[in-house]
Amino acid sequence: MSSAKLIPDFSILLKQAGRLLLQVVASLFLASLAWVLMYRWVAPPATWLMLDRRAHAPVGLGYYGIQPEPRHINYQFRTLDEVAPAVPLALVAAEDQRFLIHHGFDFDALTKAAKRNWNRAEGKPVVGGSTISQQVAKNVFLWQGRSYVRKAAEAYFTVLIEFLWNKRRIMEMYLSVAEMGDCTFGVEAASLRYFGKHASEVSPAEAALLAGVLPNPLRFRASNPGPVARAKQQRVLRNMRRLGGTTYVKILLNK
Repeated sequence: MSSAKLIPDFSILLKQAGRLLLQVVASLFLASLAWVLMYRWVAPPATWLMLDRRAHAPVGLGYYGIQPEPRHINYQFRTLDEVAPAVPLALVAAEDQRFLIHHGFDFDALTKAAKRNWNRAEGKPVVGGSTISQQVAKNVFLWQGRSYVRKAAEAYFTVLIEFLWNKRRIMEMYLSVAEMGDCTFGVEAASLRYFGKHASEVSPAEAALLAGVLPNPLRFRASNPGPVARAKQQRVLRNMRRLGGTTYVKILLNK
């Protein structure tokens, strides 16, 4: 067979491969779009982290409250109308005080986190600059871990939820699926476990305590907080007052 005949055959294969790739990309985009749209009205039955926690106990020095076998996930989805007003306020005060004004990414926080990480002493933990929207994208749609692929997927889903959901729905997802202890997800399960009451009944101080332990809920204890957790709680309470208290919550409820 002559080389002149091989050239057009190869170009045809390239075109077919290109069309197949476009079809795969389009299918993935439409599937992710449908997935995000569905969760605008439907509560997630589970997340990847919930499934992983059920299968494997977390291993780490200083972890508290690790559940024995058989491991069961405690998770109950709650809307903003089903939790105390202090709960979303505390979460914003602790995690993302520009939540209502950014569009998924807080570049000022990312820049500050990058500078602190660049100058941090050896052995100190890495500081994050993720918004609540980014954490929802990670918690609801993605696996755990640190990689460029996962960060790219996180950014992609952050854009989608900011475009397809409102701030109210993003907050409902966050307060319902965030890990708040081993096998404990969301403020309803955490409130019942640590305080023996529903999330609709927690006080501002209790809400601040739950929000304060979120950076590492396996190390900080909401039920028996140490001095570090107490210091975080007081900082969150100060931020709650600075944000405007119930006035901020009313704005969030209408978003």
